[in-house]
Amino acid sequence: MADHQEASVTLPSAPASVPTARRYVTDVLAEWGLPDDPDAVDTVRLIVSELATNAVQHTRGQSPTFTVDLRLDRREQLRIGVTDSHPRYPRRLPAAVQQDNGRGMVIIRCLTAEHGGRLSIIPTAEGGKTVWIRLPWAPPVR
Repeated sequence: MADHQEASVTLPSAPASVPTARRYVTDVLAEWGLPDDPDAVDTVRLIVSELATNAVQHTRGQSPTFTVDLRLDRREQLRIGVTDSHPRYPRRLPAAVQQDNGRGMVIIRCLTAEHGGRLSIIPTAEGGKTVWIRLPWAPPVR
């Protein structure tokens, strides 16, 4: 089993791509033999879902695609990145109690912190950005 693995998919910036991104991540993690913890898989799927939704909804048509990257270091961490070509960084939006949206980054930050991870946003050379989530990830016991 490799010490480091990577996978990537680029999808159209359309609402139908969000469930496709979730399925892709689930399939890749299963292919990599991870994890034994279904809660961890659900957490990763939710983070990817929120990041992909942000890439679709908040780029205002200025990013025709978004890319989901997965990088696994078997000894320490899983990195999840979602890249789009819109220059504006995600931010917390004021969300009214009755509002159904505007909480994505709060959810992502909370889940990441709850699992001992870190969030970073890196500009791309093309003027967009990648939102990276780093989560501790222990290899499965065989």
